Amino acid sequence: MPVMVRRRPGLSVRLKLTLSYAGLLLITGAVLLAVVWLYLLRYVPDNDQGLLWISPNRFLLVRIFGRAAAVALAVLLVFGLVGGWFLAGRVLAPLTRLADAARTAANGSLSHRVRLPGRADEFRELADLFDTMLEQLEAHVAEQRRFAANASHELRTPLAITQALLEVAHNDPTWNRDETLTRLRTVNRRAINLTESLLLLSRGENGNLTREPVDLSLLAEEAAETLLPQAERRRTTLNVTGSAAVVHGSAELLLRVVLNLVQNAIAHNLPEGGWVEARTGTRDGTGVLEVENTGPHLPLDLIPTLTEPFQRGARRTHTDEDAGVGLGLAIVRSIVRAHGGTLTLTARPSPEGGLHVTVQLPRAPDRPGAPAHHR
Repeated sequence: MPVMVRRRPGLSVRLKLTLSYAGLLLITGAVLLAVVWLYLLRYVPDNDQGLLWISPNRFLLVRIFGRAAAVALAVLLVFGLVGGWFLAGRVLAPLTRLADAARTAANGSLSHRVRLPGRADEFRELADLFDTMLEQLEAHVAEQRRFAANASHELRTPLAITQALLEVAHNDPTWNRDETLTRLRTVNRRAINLTESLLLLSRGENGNLTREPVDLSLLAEEAAETLLPQAERRRTTLNVTGSAAVVHGSAELLLRVVLNLVQNAIAHNLPEGGWVEARTGTRDGTGVLEVENTGPHLPLDLIPTLTEPFQRGARRTHTDEDAGVGLGLAIVRSIVRAHGGTLTLTARPSPEGGLHVTVQLPRAPDRPGAPAHHR
């Protein structure tokens, strides 16, 4: 439960503004009357002879003007209070709507929007920013709930398989020990990979990174060397081309980006005779990594969903040995966002099919003699 700050009762903002308007109006009226009083009396002769019928006469003028000034100040005070209360209400009406929207959001409903009508001003700018914040927060919460549900389902599957295997081994005296242990090892490895992927995804979304100059071309070469056995097993040609692209970020996480993209390109390739190409370079002041592969044709409406967690189904052409957990591109998107970069996925229109992935990351500031690490 959120902690509410206890405060002593005080005047409302509307009442404070009302008193401020009325006070300012009263002071202004008093100053004007005082100026009229002082300058008018300077040119009126004093009644030092006791002759009341002499006109103009300061004594008569003081009596008449004094009463009129008191009435005028009283009218100004009442007008200031009433008018100030009305004007303060009109001015603070947007804040009231903002407060209602914030109260609704605090109660758990993030679908409400302020949507103040009218031309742009400070209050409407604040309302628009508040609506944008609610929209992003609602999308983030929905994504987190969907991710939690998917993660729970994915983690429950290997645990259920493990439980079933153990029950079979316990109840069946003729169980095959080697086969059961092999299946348990496979299921356990998959659960460990899923847990590590979830932790890596959470780390990428946290955005708290240790940054240093990193050369994407070195990371691409390292990823190709690591994944070459998998490519050869699937009879897929793996090439790395391009030039140096030094960016500013975490070497460990960016290596995971390259590994995930290349591994994903190999796993979702043609059954035989496909190819994967990783290219690095610079473009418009950014470091660029492109990973392109042959593979099945992808519907256009499927492309935006590929970076969602646990999205495998329509693109799964690999064997169980190479099966991922459906978090590869989701991790890539999370890490790229944390580095302030962009991730673009495009279906290849050529007859070979496949996917073209482009990652653009901010380049590292030029510092003479600074090495570009890749570990």
